[in-house]
Amino acid sequence: MTMDEVSSARIPLNQDRFLRELLGYLAEAIQDVAGLEQAEGLVSIVGQKMGDEINASYRSALNVSGLDKSQVAAVMVDLKRRIGGDFYIIEQHEDRIVLGNWRCPFGRYVEGRPALCMMTSNVFGVIAAENTGYARVEITEAIANGDSQCRVVVSLTPEEGASGREYFSADG
Repeated sequence: MTMDEVSSARIPLNQDRFLRELLGYLAEAIQDVAGLEQAEGLVSIVGQKMGDEINASYRSALNVSGLDKSQVAAVMVDLKRRIGGDFYIIEQHEDRIVLGNWRCPFGRYVEGRPALCMMTSNVFGVIAAENTGYARVEITEAIANGDSQCRVVVSLTPEEGASGREYFSADG
């Protein structure tokens, strides 16, 4: 067999698929070894950093020092579109943004790996909190858990006893 024959073999492997598989198997390994809560914690750390970076990128590209609430919602949908998701706005109010999603950016590699949902929670939470002062993110449906779609509720005002993860602006 020659190098040309090997190079022209039709196998479903490219950089994107490799990285999605890598992340999926990494999340699965962490969930299996350390448990779901620890895996979510580790993904949250990465999500915080990604959220900070993505927020700064949008602010710079839009030449603004901060995003208003409608821009925050638009950024959430746009960033997921850019990485292969199919997010859309279900509801948008002064105190809440509700998003739906038909296609996870991690593709089939998210199935059974709900720790990866912390990436969405943290990126959305950081962007919303850094621009509005506060966010609480609750993922009420997730493809990772076997649901047909994702549903993400981003609350922009504190509510005592409400479920979800809270995020606060670094400015206090």
